[in-house]
Amino acid sequence: GMLLQMAGGPHDWLEGRGPVMSLLAGIDDATGTVPYAIFRLQEDTLGYFLLLQGIVDRKGCPVAIYRDRHSIFETSTKAPMSLQEQLAGRREPTQFGRLLEELGITSIPARSPQAKGRIERLWGTLQSRLVSEMRLKGVTDLEEANRFLVTFLHRYNRRFAVPAAEEGSAWRPLPEDMDPHRVFCLKQHRVVAADNTVSLSPHRLQLLPSAQRASYARAEVEICEQLNGSLVVYHEGQPVPSRPAPLEASALRTQAEAKGAREGQQGPSQPSPAPRKPRGNPDWGRHFTLPH
Repeated sequence: GMLLQMAGGPHDWLEGRGPVMSLLAGIDDATGTVPYAIFRLQEDTLGYFLLLQGIVDRKGCPVAIYRDRHSIFETSTKAPMSLQEQLAGRREPTQFGRLLEELGITSIPARSPQAKGRIERLWGTLQSRLVSEMRLKGVTDLEEANRFLVTFLHRYNRRFAVPAAEEGSAWRPLPEDMDPHRVFCLKQHRVVAADNTVSLSPHRLQLLPSAQRASYARAEVEICEQLNGSLVVYHEGQPVPSRPAPLEASALRTQAEAKGAREGQQGPSQPSPAPRKPRGNPDWGRHFTLPH
């Protein structure tokens, strides 16, 4: 738990039987155990959130993470600093960087792939052994691969783990007063509009009155996107009741224009045919009498 090497990358893990996936994993530098790993369709921020959440749930928080210089972990130093960053005296961390800060985990960037020797050797083993075993089991998609990965890692750790050089464990549990839902989420700050709505594309939320405030207009709030995709709004640490807001007038106009364009492509609608009238005198039957 002193140092966790973390990495991910794409590979044809299913050998053409399914999509090309990225494997994200962490390996304990002291023992060589892999506490958790996950397949994703691509190497993304949400995947690393799920990876770290799985590690924390099973082992706890490591003291430090050794990782590459991917933009998921650190912001680019080439772009000019924003005014807010200049006032703070540092660059705004990425979502994953903010997660590590809140968990009290030190983030250490590697200067080269060779510096991450243990996890690079892990990749070599997995690309051989894991690929072969999934072929024998007939794994063909992402869900099956992640289910198989759980049993595979259990066998892998039993076979390849080594004792740590020093006794004891540096893994740390989450503090009792820390709500994991407030930490393992994507956070965005917004200023509430005059109509008590906030937007996080493509969502728009209507904030409702609460015991703290009758209105949140012009207040700064934090929107937390949970790992399951749901949204929770907080103001000064307290959750704010909300519901989906109706579309804005501009969005309604866009929808109407799109609908009109679709109908125009289908051509003008044909009017219903008028009812046919009988030929000749329409009163021909009114005065008909039988001859005597």
